[in-house]
Amino acid sequence: MNKLFGTDGIRAVAGQFPLDYPSVYILGKALTSLLEEEGLPPKVIIGRDTRESGIWLEQALFQGVKDNRGKAVSVGIIPTSGVSFLTKKHSFSAGIVISASHNPYQDNGIKIFSSQGIKIPDTWEKRLENAITSSRKVARIEHIEITPFSSLDQDYKDFLKSLFTPVDFQRRIKVVLDCSNGASSLFAPEILSDLGFEVVTLNASLDGKNINLECGSLHPQYLSKKVIENTADIGVAYDGDADRAIWVDENGRILNGDHTLFVLCQFMKEKGILKSDYVVATTMSNMGLEKALERFHLRLFRTQVGDKYVLEQMIKLKANLGGEQSGHTIFLDDCPTGDGILTSIKMLEAMVTYNASLSELVADFKEFPQILKNIQVSRKDDFAHFPEIMNTMEDIENRLGDTGRLNVRYSGTEPLARIMIEGRDQDEIEQYAQQMVKVIAKHLS
Repeated sequence: MNKLFGTDGIRAVAGQFPLDYPSVYILGKALTSLLEEEGLPPKVIIGRDTRESGIWLEQALFQGVKDNRGKAVSVGIIPTSGVSFLTKKHSFSAGIVISASHNPYQDNGIKIFSSQGIKIPDTWEKRLENAITSSRKVARIEHIEITPFSSLDQDYKDFLKSLFTPVDFQRRIKVVLDCSNGASSLFAPEILSDLGFEVVTLNASLDGKNINLECGSLHPQYLSKKVIENTADIGVAYDGDADRAIWVDENGRILNGDHTLFVLCQFMKEKGILKSDYVVATTMSNMGLEKALERFHLRLFRTQVGDKYVLEQMIKLKANLGGEQSGHTIFLDDCPTGDGILTSIKMLEAMVTYNASLSELVADFKEFPQILKNIQVSRKDDFAHFPEIMNTMEDIENRLGDTGRLNVRYSGTEPLARIMIEGRDQDEIEQYAQQMVKVIAKHLS
């Protein structure tokens, strides 16, 4: 059986298995049964991003839960972390997010949180997969009137605003927000304005089809231009479900999640709230971050790509700061999931506290040259089955030695092989990247 749950839940083209109406209906029923088997009341909360398919996917889940004598509550359009927070705060047995994050609008996905607001364990995912694949019953589509509870929205907004430590603004900071036509559109501009920042909002027109369309965290070039045009202090780009944030400094330079960890580990350490000598990141984080943390007597612990794996290691190491280069950042004392708006609040608090520009805060972070390549693949066979691929990887790693890194992996959500190479010489790593692209394409494209 093909695994339906990837690193970030189920993700597929909306309307196609396993995100067709019958499969999602079965998922709603199966989750209700699973909760009862675990001795939990069958009560779930559901939120979604702005994709047009989210409306009927929510209907399918509601119908499945209802037909199995469960109760579902909608919170409407909301960031992923909002569902995580509300699941735990209001004692729901599970939280469901309908979103495909940074993917185009044709895709969608389903993420499920436990009662503690963290992603459900692999054993639960396996049980739900078995239910979906073993039952191909055609669901009778029933129109259910779904009215989101707006008071739950406000709980989440109030929670985020409470995490900003009041400080004296020596000057008013101007922030340009690229909301990616996604879930942050209904939250980030209001929250940051209420906290006293001057906000310019981009890409917050929601039509169900424009989510992530040449905007947001995957396309920050437009934001860079707007930061310069507006003489702003900082630009923030979210993805469709607002669980990640990346930055543009006042000079138009695009920054990523490694810069987030660099700034905030210092800030949290100076405030006395960094609870561990470890900061958790993934194999994609730049070696420059590792070297920079050593200067603060901190250690970078790398895990495989995926915020669920970052969280697992944070818990093991008792670390309260971790994240991914792509912009997911976890502040474990506040929320067990990545939250782009919360990350924005923390970065802005550091800027205000230090009375420093973003470029000044990251000035001492020197990145190693790094290349990222994506290759479309027709299948995701183990690389070890291809001697030529393995020999090429080994040769490159030997040539890089301890002054660089090679990471080759499959995307957990798309039919892609991802290559990351970093080292001290740009021309050298570009040559190595082309070698890897050629050999992987030969065997897997």
